[in-house]
Amino acid sequence: MTAARRQRRREADDDVPKAGTPIQDPVLKNVKPGPDVEPALHDLLKGAARPPRREHGIKRFFQVLGPGLITGASDDDPSGIGTYSQVGSQFGYSLLWTSLFTFPLMAAMQELCARIALHTGVGLGIALRRKTATVLVGACILALFCANTINVGADLGAVAAGGSLLSRNVIPELWLVVPVAILIIGLELFVSYATIFKIFKWLTLALFAYVFTGVLVHPDVVAVLRSSLIPQLSWNQDFIMALVAVFGTTISPYLFFWQASSEVDQMREAGKRTEADRRGVQMSELKEARIDILVGMFFSNVVMYFIILTTAAVLHAHGKTGAQSADQAAQALAPLAGPFAFVLFAAGMIGTGLLAIPILSGSAAYAVKEFFGLKGALSVKPWYRPTFYGVMVLSVLIGIALNLLHVNPIRALFITAVINGMVAPPLMVLIVLLGSDRKVMGDKTSGRFSKGLTWAATLVMAAAAVSLLVTLVPHGH
Repeated sequence: MTAARRQRRREADDDVPKAGTPIQDPVLKNVKPGPDVEPALHDLLKGAARPPRREHGIKRFFQVLGPGLITGASDDDPSGIGTYSQVGSQFGYSLLWTSLFTFPLMAAMQELCARIALHTGVGLGIALRRKTATVLVGACILALFCANTINVGADLGAVAAGGSLLSRNVIPELWLVVPVAILIIGLELFVSYATIFKIFKWLTLALFAYVFTGVLVHPDVVAVLRSSLIPQLSWNQDFIMALVAVFGTTISPYLFFWQASSEVDQMREAGKRTEADRRGVQMSELKEARIDILVGMFFSNVVMYFIILTTAAVLHAHGKTGAQSADQAAQALAPLAGPFAFVLFAAGMIGTGLLAIPILSGSAAYAVKEFFGLKGALSVKPWYRPTFYGVMVLSVLIGIALNLLHVNPIRALFITAVINGMVAPPLMVLIVLLGSDRKVMGDKTSGRFSKGLTWAATLVMAAAAVSLLVTLVPHGH
C-alpha cells in the first residue's frame, strides 16, 4: 500500500472530518431533510472534550477505573445472573472453580483488546479489518451482532421481569419492555459520554448484594474450598452446556469490542480527536489500563463466584435444582433480605440490565461501523451520525420483538450465553494473531505470558464449544 493510500485510509477513519465538507453519514447522504455538511467540532460533540484533572493517591486509583471496571461489571448482566443462578441451583458448588479459572484468561483477553486500541488508536473492528480477510471479519461481526441482539432481547425481558417482580406481578412483564427500551434508547441518544460512564459506575454497586448474601448463608466451608480449588467435570450434555454457558457469558465477544472502543472514546474525550493523535501508547498509560482491567475482571469473577455459591447454598442444597423464573432466582437472596428478597433481586436485575443493554447494543454498533469504515461514537450527537445510532436502536427494537414471542427471560439468558460460547473462539484467534503482529503493534506486541494466557483462553473456549457439539450429536447404541 502506498503512503498516499495509507494517509487516505487514516483520514477516512478519523471521526472529525473537516467542518464544511460533505456530510459523512450514509443515512444523511440519502435522507432529507438533514445536515448536508460536517459541523464544527463543538456542534458535533454532546459535550466539550476536557482532559481529566490528574488526581493523586487513592483518588488517582479511582480515577483510573473506567472502561475495565465497567466492562467487568457489564459481564455480570442479567445474562450472567441468569446463567450463574441456573448453574448454582442445578449443580451446586461443583462449578465454583470456573470463576478462579476464567479470571486470568478473561483479564488477558481484555488487556490485549485494550492494548490494541491504545497503541493503534482505533477500535477492534478497524484493526481486524486492516489485517484479516474481510469475509472472515465480517462473518464474526455478523455473528456478534446476532448474539448481542438476542442478548439485548433477553436482558430487556429480564429487566421487565424485575420491574414486574417489584409490583408483585401486578404489572405484566410485557407492559414494561417498551418503557425500558425507550429509557435506554434515550440514554444512548441524548446523554453525554462522560455522564453515561458515571451512571454505569454507580450501577455496578447493584452486584454487591450477592457477595453479602454469600457470606450470610454460612455455606459448608470444606465443600466450598474443595469445589473452588479442584475442578469437577462430568461428560454429559447438561453439564457441558452449563460449562459452555459459564465460559460464554464470562469471556463474551461483545466485551472485546466494547473494551477497545471505550479506550478509544476515552482518548477522544481527552482531546485526541484523530487516529494520528491517538496512535502509540506510553507505558504509564498502559499500566493504568492494566490496573483498570485487572480490577474490573476481578470484580466480575468475584460476583460470578458468589452468585453460584449463593444459589448453590440456598436453592440446590434444599432440592430446588432449576431456577427457571425470576421469582425462583430471587429466593437465593432471601437470607439477606428475607421476605423482601424479591426487591433486592429485582433491583439487581434492573441495575445490571440498564448497565448491560447499552453496552451490548453499543458494542454491536461500534463493531459494525468500524467494519464498514463509518463514523460515529457515543460522544457525538445522533443527528450527525444516525447510521451509528441506528444500529443500536435496531438492536433494541429487535430485542423488543423477541420479547413478543413470550420466551422465558431466565432461560433465554442461558441460551444466549451458550451462543456467545460458540461465537467467541474464531474471533479470539483473530485477536490473538493481531496482538502478536509486529507490523501492527510494534514494540507493544504480546509477550510470552500474554500469548500463553490468550491462546489458553482461546483453546479453552474452542474445546468447550466442540465438546458441546459432540454431546449434541445423537449416538447410536
